[in-house]
Amino acid sequence: METPMAVEVRILDPDLLQLPHDLPSPSGQPAEKLLDDLFTQWLSLPDTQRVVMTLLQEAHSEPSSGNQNCSNQTSQTSLLPTVFKEGSTPPLSPRNYPLSPRTQRRLSGHPLSGSPLRKSSDPTREVIPQFYFPRGLPASKEVYAECVNRINQIFSSYPDGLPLSAFMPVTKEICKLPSFFSSALFKKLDINNTGLVTKERMIEYWIDQNMLTADDATKIFSVLKQQDKDYLMQEDFRPILRELLLTHHGLEFLHDTPEFQDRYAETVIFRIFYHCNKAGNGRLLLREIKRSNLIAALHQVDEEEEINKVLKYFSYEHFYVIYCKFWELDCDHDFYIDKDDLLRYGNHALTYRIVERIFSQIPRRFKSKVEGKMGYEDFVWFILSEEDKTSETSLDYWFKCVDLDCDGVITANEMHYFYEEQLHRMECMAQEAILFEDIVCQMCDMIKPKKNGYLTLSDLKNCKLSGNFFNILFNLNKFVAFETRDPFLIRLEREDPTLTEWDRFAHTEYIRLSMEEDGVY
Repeated sequence: METPMAVEVRILDPDLLQLPHDLPSPSGQPAEKLLDDLFTQWLSLPDTQRVVMTLLQEAHSEPSSGNQNCSNQTSQTSLLPTVFKEGSTPPLSPRNYPLSPRTQRRLSGHPLSGSPLRKSSDPTREVIPQFYFPRGLPASKEVYAECVNRINQIFSSYPDGLPLSAFMPVTKEICKLPSFFSSALFKKLDINNTGLVTKERMIEYWIDQNMLTADDATKIFSVLKQQDKDYLMQEDFRPILRELLLTHHGLEFLHDTPEFQDRYAETVIFRIFYHCNKAGNGRLLLREIKRSNLIAALHQVDEEEEINKVLKYFSYEHFYVIYCKFWELDCDHDFYIDKDDLLRYGNHALTYRIVERIFSQIPRRFKSKVEGKMGYEDFVWFILSEEDKTSETSLDYWFKCVDLDCDGVITANEMHYFYEEQLHRMECMAQEAILFEDIVCQMCDMIKPKKNGYLTLSDLKNCKLSGNFFNILFNLNKFVAFETRDPFLIRLEREDPTLTEWDRFAHTEYIRLSMEEDGVY
């Protein structure tokens, strides 16, 4: 009985037993014949035959719904391939039965549960660690414990909650924010307007929401923004500037002049949005804050007692220059200026044609509510663009003015349109006029555009002398200064290259305005 059974079982496909095709043959026999011999020997073992017979009996005894119409006289020879080839999940081999030589070789040193013939109902569960944290990486156990311990120390004397007067250590030590963010942070935590912030609320907001491990830009953005917004507006900066005006030592002299406090705060906000809000839509995004120097300026103004040393945004001298320049042009002091007022800027430095383009609101829509009038915010954008033509915002501002057809390219005809008035002014002032053909060659050599005769905004941004290009077209005073190359100004630029053109202009003008106020002139 055993011998015929062994012959019939040889119908099994050797590939199902996963035998190697490149098994070496020491006797020189072909690999396929050697595999057949090994397989025959394995099937001839008594234990193997008992296993196969058991499988055949189980397959024959279990009725199949899909094979009810099949013949009952199906031979054992035809059942065995069906078990291995058509069954969706073959049964596991008992562990106490000997395995084939090929299987023993592959699974030596490995648990049997790793076999590809395992049941699908018993899958291996592999735990994948979390790799995405929407709220940022959680704090380590050490940082978490240190923060909670410090919170417990601060709140130990205030079991019912901290009032605003005692909230400064939380802002500085725990949140690592500038001190003048205390009121804004306190209001963010005190959602019920109770006048107190509890320890539980502090832990919930700052630790549970992973603010502890967030970068400074994300912290400041989250504290300032409104709950239903994903951007900052100008109004969001007013609370921190009010607190800065009340607490900063360098601004104490403004306590008796609330009007100038408001003007200073407005000017700082306008400057922040001028430099940081590249889209110019009044919605300051988190990514724009991260790409700017605003965070460094906020920390610097909190640590520096001399406010005028913080040249970025917060310098009072810079505010003083901007405001006085506006006040000089606003003859009727209605806080609006018109075209004729702007023409007097810089001792009549600008041409009529460029002023006309500005008031046509091509480079930027006026925030002023009065038709044909420029408000204070509009003037801040103008003076920052006029006195420093190296910034991206300034280049974009003036490029839109000169690009008459708004096609994104400045052509020779558009250059000639603006330079024509410059040429006429030079003739009226008895100055040596430079022909347009010569000036075009000079500007092309200076800018080096990718396409000859066509200047793009990208070409101007890649040139360090792009500001002189616009001065040649519509600012006669700066054009003449560029041609004469004042050695004193060149030496000043080399002494401190970190200062911008705006920084140098504001410093010079502040000295002049101070001397005028003191009656020196």
